[in-house]
Amino acid sequence: MAAPPASADAPRQASPLPAAGDGPNRPEGKTETACEDRNAESLDRLLPTVGAGRSPRKRTTSQCKSEPPLLRTSKRTIYTAGRPPWYNEHGTQSKEAFAIGLGGGSASGKTTVARMIIEALDVPWVVLLSMDSFYKVLTRQQQEQAAHNNFNFDHPDAFDFDLIISTLKKLKQGKSVKVPIYDFTTHSRKKDWKTLYGANVIIFEGIMAFADKTLLELLDMKIFVDTDSDIRLVRRLRRDISERGRDIEGVIKQYNKFVKPAFDQYIQPTMRVADIVVPRGSGNTVAIDLIVQHVHSQLEERKLRWDMAALASAHQCHPLPRTLSVLKSTPQVRGMHTIIRDKETSRDEFIFYSKRLMRLLIEHALSFLPFQDCVVQTPQGQDYAGKCYAGKQITGVSILRAGETMEPALRAVCKDVRIGTILIQTNQLTGEPELHYLRLPKDISDDHVILMDCTVSTGAAAMMAVRVLLDHDVPEDKIFLLSLLMAEMGVHSVAYAFPRVRIITTAVDKRVNDLFRIIPGIGNFGDRYFGTDAVPDGSDEEEGGSAG
Repeated sequence: MAAPPASADAPRQASPLPAAGDGPNRPEGKTETACEDRNAESLDRLLPTVGAGRSPRKRTTSQCKSEPPLLRTSKRTIYTAGRPPWYNEHGTQSKEAFAIGLGGGSASGKTTVARMIIEALDVPWVVLLSMDSFYKVLTRQQQEQAAHNNFNFDHPDAFDFDLIISTLKKLKQGKSVKVPIYDFTTHSRKKDWKTLYGANVIIFEGIMAFADKTLLELLDMKIFVDTDSDIRLVRRLRRDISERGRDIEGVIKQYNKFVKPAFDQYIQPTMRVADIVVPRGSGNTVAIDLIVQHVHSQLEERKLRWDMAALASAHQCHPLPRTLSVLKSTPQVRGMHTIIRDKETSRDEFIFYSKRLMRLLIEHALSFLPFQDCVVQTPQGQDYAGKCYAGKQITGVSILRAGETMEPALRAVCKDVRIGTILIQTNQLTGEPELHYLRLPKDISDDHVILMDCTVSTGAAAMMAVRVLLDHDVPEDKIFLLSLLMAEMGVHSVAYAFPRVRIITTAVDKRVNDLFRIIPGIGNFGDRYFGTDAVPDGSDEEEGGSAG
């Protein structure tokens, strides 16, 4: 990958960097020589060989929670709660996320630079992964050393590189990951971990971001933030005293004993593998602008866009998939559809007959759950050979807002059912579905999941919701997508991407119009049900533009 040129005031060094341990104030003699040998061996183990003959890095497949937005700026909000369902018309992941590594000394301003890049990129889905989350769990003896500022947190051995690498690999593969939350006051991991999902851009920052060969291969761009040592010391003093409850003597002791030597021995030498060096950190807006331009060009090449037009034409004339089950069109069902499709139907009647259809739909869907033989005894003392549910539990997940209207019908027929919610809306500029809110029950991976949305047109929102469930380890064949009305396009999209998901509906309409609205359709279900103002174009989509 061609990297952008360094900023004008950040020329790259042609000569090799000094060997580890050659910095000022180093003791002389045999001890220094032995230390240098050990450091050189460590660096040779950690860093790749640098030279003109180095083969080009192999690009990896890439694709990143359920927390509030990562960054609020004066102009906008950047979400990290989910990602578009990057599947092409063949149901395969066709896009790559862009992974940026940010290295540099402690308190060099890496996080600030990362946030500046995020804001300038102006892409909706970015995740910031910090190396600080991956400190190893300390033994009791190490805990005591840390309490007296005698444990070296600036050494490569202090980090769990295996967990870092596996986490970044999963993020690039589009899988959800659990990330530890580190408590710097107690020097320990908290009990709860946070969940991250895929994004357009992944930014990984840390002092040892470039200190492992395998980790380097996962990064598409490597940036070293080079800040004056005096500034880094002042920042570290302010941060550790105000935020981490340390005293000034302890901070200075740790800096002189561990931080400064580690920077000279392990961190500064990694500058040689960086694609670009940013002197003065966040103050170097020229370098940051160059980085943003390069990332934009990479994203444009990858075309991170949801191509609904290609999807619409991909399955024309194909037979409906076998995973689809349509409620039998009896005169009763046909009559209820006639009422709810009629634009003259009052809201009260619309709600009443929609609820009747929902109840029938869910009853029909439950027949596809696994059942096993069981024998019970009747009040007359006789055995009865019957059936009982063979799973662990049933969980309903509604795609807001219209999907939640199906929850009462599910609760009416499933005792003690658990309910989760997902809010997916369409970005009006890109046409992509975006995940804005997520609340799922714990241990959902053991359940059969009833995924509910009232209308499915393109299938984009449904695909994203299924992807979220898969990210939470729900088996694909345990997901049941229920909808009152679906377009053939949406049925094919979901079935092709997820061939083991059971799709259940009361009716399938053949067409969508140029705006991807179901024809003849049912109108905007959410607006008609909740009595809110309809959108001007008569959209079939959900509130805020849910992508159906």
